[in-house]
Amino acid sequence: MSSRPSLQFFRSARFSRAFIKESLRRRYQTADATAAPTEGIFQRLWNSPVGAKTVHFWAPVMKWSIVLAGISDFARPAESLSLTQNVALTATGVIWTRWCFVIKPRNLLLAAVNFFLGCVGVTQVTRILMYQRSQEAASAGQIAEKDAKDVANAVNRIATNPEGAAEKAVK
Repeated sequence: MSSRPSLQFFRSARFSRAFIKESLRRRYQTADATAAPTEGIFQRLWNSPVGAKTVHFWAPVMKWSIVLAGISDFARPAESLSLTQNVALTATGVIWTRWCFVIKPRNLLLAAVNFFLGCVGVTQVTRILMYQRSQEAASAGQIAEKDAKDVANAVNRIATNPEGAAEKAVK
C-alpha cells in the first residue's frame, strides 16, 4: 500500500467500481435495454419537430437577414434612421422571444433570432434618442446664446443712453 492518499483512492475498489459503471452506462435510454440507437445526428435533425424540413427551421434562418440588416444600419448616421421602425423591431424581438418559449414545439432557433432582433432594435432606438437629445440640447444652447446676446445689447443701450432707456421702460 502506498503512503500517498490520492494513489490509495485511485486503487481503491470503490473508485474502480464507480469508474467502470460510468464507462459502461448507455448514452441513450430506450424501452429495450439491448437496443442501440439507429438514427444518426442528421437523421434526428431531419425528423425533429423543428427540423430542416419544417417552417420552424427555415423561418428563423430567413429572419437572420433582418438582424443582419439592422446590424448594417449601425454604420448609418442616426438622423437617417426611423424611430418607429426600430421601435417595431424591438417590440417584435421582445414579444416573439417570449412567445418562442410558450409555443409547442419550443423553438430555440427562433427565440435566438428574435432575441438578437430585440437587441439590435434597442441599440438603434438608443442611438436615435441620443441623437434627438443632442439636437434638442444644441437648439437650447442656440436659444440661450441668442438670449445672452439680447441681454448684452440691452445692457449696452442702457449704458450708452440711460435716460432713453428709462423713458422706454416707463412706457
